[in-house]
Amino acid sequence: MSDKPHIMIVEDDRDIAEPFGKYLEMNGFTVCYAEGEPEALHLAAEERPDLALLDITLRTGDGFSVCRQLQKTNHVPVIFMTGNSQDTDRIVGLEIGADDYVVKPFNPRELIARVKAVLRRANPEPRRVTTNDYTRVSFGSCTLDTAQQTLTNARGETVPLSTGEMRLLQVFLQNPHIVLSREALLDATKGRHFDVFDRSIDNCVARLRKKVEENPRSPRLIKTYWGGGYMLSCEVDHLH
Repeated sequence: MSDKPHIMIVEDDRDIAEPFGKYLEMNGFTVCYAEGEPEALHLAAEERPDLALLDITLRTGDGFSVCRQLQKTNHVPVIFMTGNSQDTDRIVGLEIGADDYVVKPFNPRELIARVKAVLRRANPEPRRVTTNDYTRVSFGSCTLDTAQQTLTNARGETVPLSTGEMRLLQVFLQNPHIVLSREALLDATKGRHFDVFDRSIDNCVARLRKKVEENPRSPRLIKTYWGGGYMLSCEVDHLH
């Protein structure tokens, strides 16, 4: 299996798709093509691309529908390509889960830079949990004591953490301001031997929010990024 990032181009104009596909291949990517919605969804299931470059207007189906299906079934990051410079399409695309948006004609170098940026956000390399990095860590209005495996919350209450909550919180603290996918979090906390449909990370995040957030229903520290994962959105201070 190739370790090159695999890009699916969904575009029914071959004069656009093929030259850019060749440019991507020259810059270290693997490329596959789809011309419409049915083909794109089939290809996504078969090829498991790392990212989809998706034209909004297709002869068979439409890009918005493809994006929705990719978010539901394959969790493929999406960059929309369109000839429409109006804000409406861009806003709708981002609201349904697209990661970025470019207007034709585009500079291939700029689009490749955007592709790389989305791939970095979608597939970060979180640091693995280690036990000797620090003793106490301050974040938001909370302090974590790694030795005692306890958390002091904003109200000054000491809250015990389970082993899973402790490991997950440490990954967030070691990777602040980075969107971490569910797969990356599972990998960092449990190793690579896990079920890709494992929902334990979502459940653990929910439990952790109850302990670190002032209002778990409107989290300010551990934020959800739909189609992307979770991010710790505060500064972290290590207190040795």
